[in-house]
Amino acid sequence: MKKLFAIFAILGLMSVGLQSVLLAQDAEADTEAATEQVEEATTQVVEEVEAVTTEVAEESTSFHKALKIKFIEGGAFFMSLVAIPLILGLAFCLERIIYLSLADAHVEKMLTEIGQALDRGDVEGAKTLARDTRGPIASIVYQGLLRIDQGAEVVERSVVSYGGVQAGMLERNLSWITLFIAMAPSLGFLGTVIGMVQAFDDIQRAGDISPTIVAGGMKVALITTIGGLIVALILQLFYNYILNKVETILNKMEDASITFLDHVIRYNVKSKN
Repeated sequence: MKKLFAIFAILGLMSVGLQSVLLAQDAEADTEAATEQVEEATTQVVEEVEAVTTEVAEESTSFHKALKIKFIEGGAFFMSLVAIPLILGLAFCLERIIYLSLADAHVEKMLTEIGQALDRGDVEGAKTLARDTRGPIASIVYQGLLRIDQGAEVVERSVVSYGGVQAGMLERNLSWITLFIAMAPSLGFLGTVIGMVQAFDDIQRAGDISPTIVAGGMKVALITTIGGLIVALILQLFYNYILNKVETILNKMEDASITFLDHVIRYNVKSKN
């Protein structure tokens, strides 16, 4: 009987060991299969990314090539005339954007410190704060502080007058941008009219209204108009952005002027007392 139990125990241990071995082999097989699937998926993703990158590069190259072809077809002379307003207009836009970005300073802290300095009677300290702060608002405040001993009315007139000067500086060169916006389509239309005249000259020399001659001449003529309209649209977007920036700074100037005048009035009241 003991031998029988021993035999059953040995058989049980062998079955458990065999099952563990089979499970381990199955796990290894599953791991290998999963690894192969991950490798295949990774390879597929890499191939798709390479294909998309190649396609984008080809499209970019073809776009530049098509742009050069259309520029040449429109005529180098008239297309250059259209490109000049674009270059000059973008130069003025860039100059205005840089100037306005520097002018759009946060002056809330400066106004608070100036108000505290005036409450202490430290006019020179307030002048130093305004002088060391960049932007048109600080310049207006400084001009007002120079006349603070002459009364609140004189300070108000000074702020209004110098505020007009700063507003003019903010809007400087905007007229040139509007000029280039108007010039670009006009030069494009001029190229179109001249191109159509040349097309009619070709028809007259050929002695026949050929669809090929008419289509070729009209295509070349209309390319300049398209170029002029595109230039005008680009400059118009920058111009509207600059106008919005100018309006924002002007609103800040008005709010800061009111706050500054309140500080001046409070200072004058304390000085009299």
